[in-house]
Amino acid sequence: MSEQKKYLYSGLTFYLLPEIVEKLSGENYTEYLDEEFYGPLGANSLTYRPLEKFMLSDITPTEHDFLFRNSPIHGVVHDEGAIMMNGISANAGLFSNANDLAKLMQMYLNKGSYAGKRYISEATVEEFTRYQFPENKNRRGLGFDKLAFGERTVDSNAAPGASALSYGHTGFTGTMVWMDPETKLLYVFLSNRVLPTRENTRLYQLNTRTKIQQALYDSMEQNH
Repeated sequence: MSEQKKYLYSGLTFYLLPEIVEKLSGENYTEYLDEEFYGPLGANSLTYRPLEKFMLSDITPTEHDFLFRNSPIHGVVHDEGAIMMNGISANAGLFSNANDLAKLMQMYLNKGSYAGKRYISEATVEEFTRYQFPENKNRRGLGFDKLAFGERTVDSNAAPGASALSYGHTGFTGTMVWMDPETKLLYVFLSNRVLPTRENTRLYQLNTRTKIQQALYDSMEQNH
């Protein structure tokens, strides 16, 4: 809205999306997701508020939060904004195992289809996964992260071997998913670096996620 079109990070849109989906679909947000996406994909562990479906012992604990909630966090979303939305928000709070998350991401990698069923049009996937405002040095897509501009190293947000077409997401708690249409590589890294505290930054310092991802690219190159 300012005169200078400069990129600023904001998650505001994602707090509003559930209500928008409900108004457009006429259905409850989570029921709509289950009926239209997660159920047909066979991704049954993808869910908000996982304690309604699973035992506490099946859910990975997260941070010992003695600032905001004054208790260890287990079975509910870690993100402070999402918990104020009762655990259902588009900015955070979606729980899953790696296999089911891969099904959803493979659907994106397939440009909107999975197992013979189309969920999203190819044009929509291509629009959301392209650089939106590269002239302003904004590397983001729409809802997806993209490769950082310039020379890439293992310090970058994705492996140096990833193509310019690739896209994904890196989460605050250490999760990373990355799809590469050029090589068809789908990379899912589930982590919980904030247990017991968010002060644990070794995952970033060691570049663990991008090093593993690059090892996959190297292996594909060797076996090509």
